[in-house]
Amino acid sequence: MARLTKAQREWRPDMPKKRRSIKVTFASTVLSLEAFVVFFGTLVAFGLQRDSIPPQLILGAGMVLSLLLVLCCALLRKPLGYRLGWVLQLLIIATGFVVPMMFLVGVLFALTWWYGIVTGARIDRENKERDAAQAEWERNHPEATEK
Repeated sequence: MARLTKAQREWRPDMPKKRRSIKVTFASTVLSLEAFVVFFGTLVAFGLQRDSIPPQLILGAGMVLSLLLVLCCALLRKPLGYRLGWVLQLLIIATGFVVPMMFLVGVLFALTWWYGIVTGARIDRENKERDAAQAEWERNHPEATEK
């Protein structure tokens, strides 16, 4: 039998499901999409620059950057994940020195990253306020919540 996660072991009937962070969801979506774009940008750089830059360096740096973007998704529950995400945004913009179109792509993704973090944090705050108001209403109206 498979091992249960901590959340599965602590679950009890009628427990409300913990709401997932929208900020984390938005940020991990942006990072995942960036990993694909960086992978394909690496192939473009390999095709265009392999005479002037060693192919092993192009492929190695591109794969490492793609993997870092994916691994950063796991760190988004802590502030370190967002700091690393900003560093990765700057690295993606810097890839424009190899493939100039990556300047535009990097800036657009950095703006998307910023928007996802700001909007996700706002939605998370609103959800927390809504959940508190709902819990307060249920405490004040127990007859309405009974089935």
